Amino acid sequence: MKYLGIVEALEADIRSGRVARGDRLPAQRSIAEALGVDLTTVTRAFNEARRRGLIEAQAGRGTFIREKLDGNEPAGAAHPLIDLSMNIPPQPSEVEFRKIFPQGIAGILGSPRGLLSLHYQDSSGAEPDRYAAAAWLAHRLEGVAPDRLMVTGGAQSALFAVCELLLARGDVLLAGAMTYPGLKAVAAQKGLVLEPLAMDEQGIVPDAFEKACREKSPKALYVIPTIDNPTTATMSEDRRHKIAALARKHGIAIIEDDPYAPLRPERIVTMAELARDLTWHIATLSKCASPALRVAYVVAPNAGMALRLAGVLRATILMAPPLMSALATRWIADGSLDEIAKAISAENAVRQKLAASILGDVSFAADPHGHHLWLRLPTHWRAGDFAEHADRVGVSIVPSSAFAVAAHPTEAVRISLGVAPDRGALEDGLTQLASLMAQPSLATRAVV
Repeated sequence: MKYLGIVEALEADIRSGRVARGDRLPAQRSIAEALGVDLTTVTRAFNEARRRGLIEAQAGRGTFIREKLDGNEPAGAAHPLIDLSMNIPPQPSEVEFRKIFPQGIAGILGSPRGLLSLHYQDSSGAEPDRYAAAAWLAHRLEGVAPDRLMVTGGAQSALFAVCELLLARGDVLLAGAMTYPGLKAVAAQKGLVLEPLAMDEQGIVPDAFEKACREKSPKALYVIPTIDNPTTATMSEDRRHKIAALARKHGIAIIEDDPYAPLRPERIVTMAELARDLTWHIATLSKCASPALRVAYVVAPNAGMALRLAGVLRATILMAPPLMSALATRWIADGSLDEIAKAISAENAVRQKLAASILGDVSFAADPHGHHLWLRLPTHWRAGDFAEHADRVGVSIVPSSAFAVAAHPTEAVRISLGVAPDRGALEDGLTQLASLMAQPSLATRAVV
């Protein structure tokens, strides 16, 4: 992983003397720009470096290499960090991942044909896995045939593959003014023009979409219709119909990234149902089960397009991890996947209530079943400054600049509630943020 590479390079430089103990590190944003990586990658690297006892934050001054690196000191003992930056699901106490992962894998390998899960497989995914995916998706996406389905190694690889198939350098891709950083990374890698669309409490505004279709000649629209990342907005059924109708009117492909839908108890019609011939539907297990599975399912508009996407996957990731794909299939078959998603949704609801009680009258957007919230900051705080000072007091969050497609993003931060190991740690982190938000901005410079 990139963030571990950053940490290991830093540690090597410290041990070799290339970086002196006590040196101040550049701002995270500067490091991200210099390395050509996402800000969230650098944030995660800083978190890990602090956990290992390599660096420390000093309030009002910045982040420094620690003066003493004691190999016998417990990692992170001096400055424990509460990570509210990574948007991963919580691990509910009733879901014993330490047991169900090894038990599931042992069950697969112990079956008569289990060792086939250690072999190379078709880039579309093994047939049993595609049939299982179709069965699992049928609860919220009607009419999915296995020949339209592909099993991929996570949503990010699926997103890149779909963009590789549909878009060429210089093409215009529409997205909300605040959008998933992974999409920004794909657009930058492929040389796409990412065009922002105005958003409201339901997500992308239809009038803004139609205006961009007329003026920008886009090739595709990217949308997270349910519990948007980062804004938490969920499109109503009426809004979805309007967006689908406009896409059909202007012949625009839709990339529907739908990772959070399994967490909501009520079903809302998908873009893939409203505009089947235009829509690429991506459903990952990372948000409703565990990122460790590295499995996502892609529903193509038709079987022919599915085969074309399989060719891109063959050239990029070759195949999804067969053992994890088989584990997902096993959990679909025995009902475990649905039970895990329900438990995560219930834990999210508890954590959202906890957040609401601590943040009080502060303005924020959230979905009761989602594992993040979108905190709008008081006028005296800029998002970047707030995130930096939160980091210095030991809480890691993500500023709006990481998600912004437009030049002047709203002043807000995403707070992820699932990554905290328990509710106590989450309460501590949120209390720190509430206290910090009540203070005047600490970014004021003396005028001389």
